[in-house]
Amino acid sequence: MPLLYDLTKLTVGTALRLAWRPRVEGLEHLPRHGGAILAGNHLSVADELFLATTTPRHVTFWAKAEYFTGRGPGGWLNRQIVAGMGAIRVDRADGRAALRALDAAVPVLRAGGLVAVYPEGTRSPDGRLYRGRVGMTRLARDAEVPIIPVGVLGTAEVLPVDARLPRRHPVTLRFGPPIPVADRITGPRDIRTITDEVMAEIQKLTGQEYVPRYAPPRES
Repeated sequence: MPLLYDLTKLTVGTALRLAWRPRVEGLEHLPRHGGAILAGNHLSVADELFLATTTPRHVTFWAKAEYFTGRGPGGWLNRQIVAGMGAIRVDRADGRAALRALDAAVPVLRAGGLVAVYPEGTRSPDGRLYRGRVGMTRLARDAEVPIIPVGVLGTAEVLPVDARLPRRHPVTLRFGPPIPVADRITGPRDIRTITDEVMAEIQKLTGQEYVPRYAPPRES
């Protein structure tokens, strides 16, 4: 586990646990060892913070390319943070770069790491759960790891899009049973089927209304 990740979890993570006391259910579904994809709904930038805080193992996240290329003291600090946290760089404006980011996650998973994925591709604009993108399932296939559905509730109220400071609100995280992927894919239709299966399991964990279309892009 990266040292900066340890320090952040000890400081920021402890503060989050004490201030919000997030409720965690189904943690027994998280393997103690071995690679897996944590596939969750995406309501707020606080999702990553609470997922990292409540997961006992190191979780690798993606970080947008701007965090790796910023200039000046602030840009330098961002680069040190995302690198120290073990984040994977992704350029959301470049489809090929996004594919390279998926490829970069394969060795992490094969080495036994956990990688967090938000299959909706962006934060939900209205609190509903949108159709999942198939990159998650392709990644699980290539790395030969299971997908663990994760449902997060309350983070949109803790840190709304335009909020400057976090607010007090109950937060719940629910981990579902692992969904196997290996040996289940023989063609593109299977990839779509498994992706929809994962989204259905996330919906069961959150109770969100499901929208059978992709979420519209939004600025972060």
